[in-house]
Amino acid sequence: MNVILLDNVENLGAIGDMVTVKPGYGRNYLLPSGKAALATHQNVAEFEARRADLEKAAAKDLTAANARADLVKGMDLVIPANVGSEGRLFGSVGPLDIAEACAKVGVEIARAEVRMPDGPIHEVGDFTVGLHLHSEVNVDITVKVVAEE
Repeated sequence: MNVILLDNVENLGAIGDMVTVKPGYGRNYLLPSGKAALATHQNVAEFEARRADLEKAAAKDLTAANARADLVKGMDLVIPANVGSEGRLFGSVGPLDIAEACAKVGVEIARAEVRMPDGPIHEVGDFTVGLHLHSEVNVDITVKVVAEE
């Protein structure tokens, strides 16, 4: 399936790129989310007419993501958790907990923007967690898991 990208898509391409994707990916994700359009002659002509507007919107999104990255850069986020006698947590600290803790300090982070390649945190300590705010903006924060009092 050939599509024209209307937005930057990570690991696929930038605005205006004509790419070939598997039909399921295009039909179930790219087209419904508005990130791409079928590569027909009519859609190519419409895209060229709207290209400046789409690039302006993408630049605005990138600027907003950079502003959010400046807010959280170097942030130390403290999350209290229920801890056993050996420093192990009852449960875990995952992306949802980190997003909620960020919201408490006034920074809006979506759960899907939290990257934890090693999985949820199961013990007390300091951990580096990545935030993926835009396809071009990644920032690391320090999450300190402490015993709940």
